[in-house]
Amino acid sequence: MDVIPALVPPLPRAVNYNHNIPREEAFEWLGLGWRDLLVQPVLSLAYGGFVFVASWTVIWGLFYFGWGSVLFPALAAFLVVGPVLAVGLYEKSRRIARDQPLSLPNMVFVPARSGGQILFIGAVLALLMSVWMRAAFIIYALFFGIKAFPGFDHIASMLFTTFFGWAMLIVGTLAGGLFAAFAFAISALSIPMLLDKDLDAFTAMGLSMALVWNNWPVMLTWAAIVTVLFILCLATGLAGLIVVFP
Repeated sequence: MDVIPALVPPLPRAVNYNHNIPREEAFEWLGLGWRDLLVQPVLSLAYGGFVFVASWTVIWGLFYFGWGSVLFPALAAFLVVGPVLAVGLYEKSRRIARDQPLSLPNMVFVPARSGGQILFIGAVLALLMSVWMRAAFIIYALFFGIKAFPGFDHIASMLFTTFFGWAMLIVGTLAGGLFAAFAFAISALSIPMLLDKDLDAFTAMGLSMALVWNNWPVMLTWAAIVTVLFILCLATGLAGLIVVFP
């Protein structure tokens, strides 16, 4: 929440989008997130634990229903819906800034000033994730045909030692990057904004896109930080989400 006052002037007055936030500010945001984690850390760690369990439940469901071939796109899609999952943590930061009492129910049942507008953005992100998953199916089929996922013992050699594997990685990365960039632009600031301001979802998404576009150096730095931290979480079997997500 500390990022919102720095980027967004009082609304609904006219907004000056050219703030030119310095790139180094992204690391300050990370420090502020760590500071808020240390305030009643059990609440944040419990929240992160829920995200960890939910993530593994989704992964189990993919393999149970025979959709293992889209595991990697599904992990990438996590970054698309991540801002919605973090609503409770935004609320904790907002309460800390206002010196209001903290509790897990307050983080789970968040009273947003914008009402149900956050749910609308959540639906948009879920739709984006669904489209990306379908696109991943199509990309896989274009390069390898309609055949079963070969398993993790063969997937590395299939991807990194064949022409079609490298081609699929390049095309998939470019396609996934487009989905991720759009999702990041509309959600990076709109969701925390809607917690604190009485706006409609379209206005919030438009403001978020404008602010991201006009402050792209710092926002790209922030996106890189998020990506690196998520890769570290993958290296720990997603257990790192318990701390990193908050």
